[in-house]
Amino acid sequence: MWWNLLRMDKPDLISFIEKIFEEKSLISAILSSPFEKTASKKVTIRPIILQGVTYYQFTDQISAQALHKNLTLQHCQEWLVHHLTEYKQSFFYTKLADYQLLINKKSKMTLLKKPASKLAVVSTHNRVKQYLLQEGVPIPFLIHLGIMTEQGKIIAKKNDKFRQINRFLELVDDVLLQFDPQKKISIVDFGCGKAYLTFALHHYLKCIKNLNVDIVGLDLKAEVIAYCQSLAEKLGYQKNLRFELGDIHSYQSRENVDMVIALHACDTATDAALEKAIKWRSKVVLCAPCCQHELYNQMENQLFKPLLKHGILKERFAALATDALRAQLLEVLGYQTQVLEFIDMEHTPKNLLIRAVKKPKSENVHLLWQAYLEMKKALHVTPSLEKFVQKELSESTHRKVD
Repeated sequence: MWWNLLRMDKPDLISFIEKIFEEKSLISAILSSPFEKTASKKVTIRPIILQGVTYYQFTDQISAQALHKNLTLQHCQEWLVHHLTEYKQSFFYTKLADYQLLINKKSKMTLLKKPASKLAVVSTHNRVKQYLLQEGVPIPFLIHLGIMTEQGKIIAKKNDKFRQINRFLELVDDVLLQFDPQKKISIVDFGCGKAYLTFALHHYLKCIKNLNVDIVGLDLKAEVIAYCQSLAEKLGYQKNLRFELGDIHSYQSRENVDMVIALHACDTATDAALEKAIKWRSKVVLCAPCCQHELYNQMENQLFKPLLKHGILKERFAALATDALRAQLLEVLGYQTQVLEFIDMEHTPKNLLIRAVKKPKSENVHLLWQAYLEMKKALHVTPSLEKFVQKELSESTHRKVD
């Protein structure tokens, strides 16, 4: 829990920044929620070493673009002094402690402090990839799932799975600022399968980030659910992690779910998971669609005949069109969406992930809806997701949805 709450003014802020850099303790910093719409949505800062000299790499998130620049220690401090107050919330992770800086519209500043939660890793160019879960440190769930030895070494044939787990956790870590660290985060993983990623999510959020989570893994296979529940109990995870036998369509939760995950749910099962997330008003949705057959048999367009007459091209185009229409519908319904690479193409062709974060209703909702309708009309298709969320679309667009 946060402790050492401190009210601050500008001189205090400058002293705080100077102290962190004098101690050389900064691991990373994240600035988010800018007061001005023209500012970068998120700024991430981390130390790197270039030719033996420490610089601070800034990553500015501007729409879907990430812009990088490297500043010296002095210029980094000067930038923070001048620009830190432009953001409502900032996190500073140091070797000695974690800090959260909150600034309101009246420029009142509050600094919260808690014990350090991150390991210090100074980056270098051409360095070995640093993962959120590191090799060399025995991790119980990875050992039980046959990915890691008891000495902490990754088993050679499981390297791809280890990379996939870390990539997934990176995608989750990027959206943790959407949640209040003082409140419980409710998560459902639809179609969890053997639950490699479900266990990884619990380990990262509960054991490393020390967040209050309630995670449910759902699957149709009774033997898989029995095994996963048994392993959760063996690891002592059962208080915050449980596995249930069930179908996405019929699953009911006693409360709204904050994060919905659906990785490789086949065809319209992905749409069923998205429907649940939309109706729960989930803050974050992560889905990696699989086997999108539905639009394959619906698509018609004479202009695209050279493409659609080839089965393999039509299949790939149908999959891309399905994901594009899903992402567009999510934006109509108040989500900011990104279509990201989940894992490298050499490991699987099903490597796209849709990440959606709940935002205030867009002023451009009618333009977003019109763009969706035009693409749908051009391809002569009606995706299942549209059928599943008729009521929500009607409310969002303030018009009758056909």
